[in-house]
Amino acid sequence: MAKQNAPVEKNETITLNFEDLTHEGNGVGKINGYPLFVPEALPGEEGKVKVVKANKNFGFGKLLELTKESPDRIEPVCHVHCNGCGLQHMSYSLQLEMKQNQVKNAMKKIAHLEHVQVLPIIGMDDPLHYRNKVQIPVGEKNGELITGFYQKRSHRIIENTETCVTHNEVINDVVKTVRDIANRLGIQAYNEQDHKGVLRHIMVRTGEETKDIMVVLVTRTDKLPHQDELVKELTSEFPHIKSVVHNVNHKRTNVIMGDESKVIWGDEYIHDKIGEITFAISAKSFYQVNPTQTKKLYDKALEYADIGTKDTVIDAYCGIGTISLFMAQKARKVYGVEVVPEAISDAKKNAKLNGITNAEFYVGEAEKVMPWWKMQGLNPDVIVVDPPRKGCDEELLKAMTEMKPKRIVYVSCNPSTLARDLRVLEDRGYATQEVQPVDMFPQTGHVECVVQLDLK
Repeated sequence: MAKQNAPVEKNETITLNFEDLTHEGNGVGKINGYPLFVPEALPGEEGKVKVVKANKNFGFGKLLELTKESPDRIEPVCHVHCNGCGLQHMSYSLQLEMKQNQVKNAMKKIAHLEHVQVLPIIGMDDPLHYRNKVQIPVGEKNGELITGFYQKRSHRIIENTETCVTHNEVINDVVKTVRDIANRLGIQAYNEQDHKGVLRHIMVRTGEETKDIMVVLVTRTDKLPHQDELVKELTSEFPHIKSVVHNVNHKRTNVIMGDESKVIWGDEYIHDKIGEITFAISAKSFYQVNPTQTKKLYDKALEYADIGTKDTVIDAYCGIGTISLFMAQKARKVYGVEVVPEAISDAKKNAKLNGITNAEFYVGEAEKVMPWWKMQGLNPDVIVVDPPRKGCDEELLKAMTEMKPKRIVYVSCNPSTLARDLRVLEDRGYATQEVQPVDMFPQTGHVECVVQLDLK
């Protein structure tokens, strides 16, 4: 049988009607049933498209001109193509609808849970300026320091894009000020081509509730030139700065931070609050970047856990104890496990900071620690899991179900791996009750979910 060719060719210009969106937010139009994925196109629109790639079963196009616009099209606040927030051209209501459908499709097509209720997504009142952390690369142009994000699929810095519309606005001001002071003091930018120069990245973290600010300066060199002058100017400009950290990264690598960090001014930690719990956040702590939505997410997780005062809870992938300490407010005992030793150290500090004595934290891989706990006679009433994007290890799912908790609460940042894992948990004796999507990252294609599962 002869191989069937695509009905379009590369570099061909066509007129296309768009009828759907991919989970990344690309418009989908079809030519004789053959789908073309086109960035920045919306359902209900028509436009001229240049075919940039034509595979056997689908292709990709570039939008040249719109001949019919959707009422959901809005003017982006930012026109920089750094690939950080690619949904700015669509109304926020359409963004939420797209993410809701993404979760529903994953439940239906991957988990085969057609009848499970996916609740309306929890959005933000103001879907801008929500990020409490940023890491900005530093470069040089015509002898002057420049800061900004990398252009899509490149390591070319787009100048002056540190004023991102998703960042807390004070972060943008701090990055610009650090750059200007460093420029005036003659501190060189790092050059990744010849692995020379000094300043690689500027990282800024803020506390939403406390207004605390931490600045981390990442250099190739062991010493930060003009360190004292830089710190003095910066801290007098921003009185909310509580910590300035110098991080050293000698390696030729895309990894932003190196292993060696030292506080050069102020404290090792800044603080923030989510609900009633205060968290100490170090330079390397994992802490949710959208605290407003994190509170909504954790409140839902707490509701789904339905913890009584006699209940024991295990928090797998506990990080710095964010979910564990929320659960400890209601539970008899909480056990947190996490593979990163620094995170467990932070979790213990956070428990002490809040006067919480019924939470214990252990370093290790959850899939190995939990069977050992079971052998010691630990029988949890509730297990909470919040894995990375790749989802849960198969051994962890097995360990969770063999402990037979009456409830599992699954927090996920990837609907596809969530749905895959829900199918396994269903087949191992658990019933998915409800799925609650939460928009943690407006203007991007990412969506978070929290799910309640009960023992059948």
